[in-house]
Amino acid sequence: MSEKQHFDKLVYYTEGNKLVVERRFDAAQETVFKAFSESKLLEAWWGPEGWQTTNARFEFKPDGVWHYCMRCMDKNQGEFFGQESWGFAVYKKMTVPEVIVYTDSFADELGNPQAGMPEIHITALFKADGQQTILQFISAFASEAAIQQVVEMGFVQGTESQFRRLDELLRNGL
Repeated sequence: MSEKQHFDKLVYYTEGNKLVVERRFDAAQETVFKAFSESKLLEAWWGPEGWQTTNARFEFKPDGVWHYCMRCMDKNQGEFFGQESWGFAVYKKMTVPEVIVYTDSFADELGNPQAGMPEIHITALFKADGQQTILQFISAFASEAAIQQVVEMGFVQGTESQFRRLDELLRNGL
């Protein structure tokens, strides 16, 4: 296991081919889980700050598909402004309000995987801690090199950015 590192309120580390990200939210476990399991709520916070997510398809059930597009709406993000980034996920299992397991891939607008980009196997664990929730994202990759690829692309910073958006949504009430 690599040494735990901190980025803003995020703690992250690697365990072999897994990148583990943890963050605490000042909201009940059921509420945080709900923000992941309802299409409109997920659209409200998924993606980095300055980006807007639209779900082309959202089926929150085992073998259900989540096909989404993140668009940069912030002119201050320079060359990223106007860019789109598509994702395609397949839910494997969920245990309300504790666990969501799914695969997520970079994709095109038709849902085809983007060549040269890794598929990520994600286990999201929602752990109640009093009236707070500790969210642990365990992202398994085909190799440690694939982890390095997404880390260099800003995966950790992007994750903290979107979790700040989730934090704001939770503070303002779903």
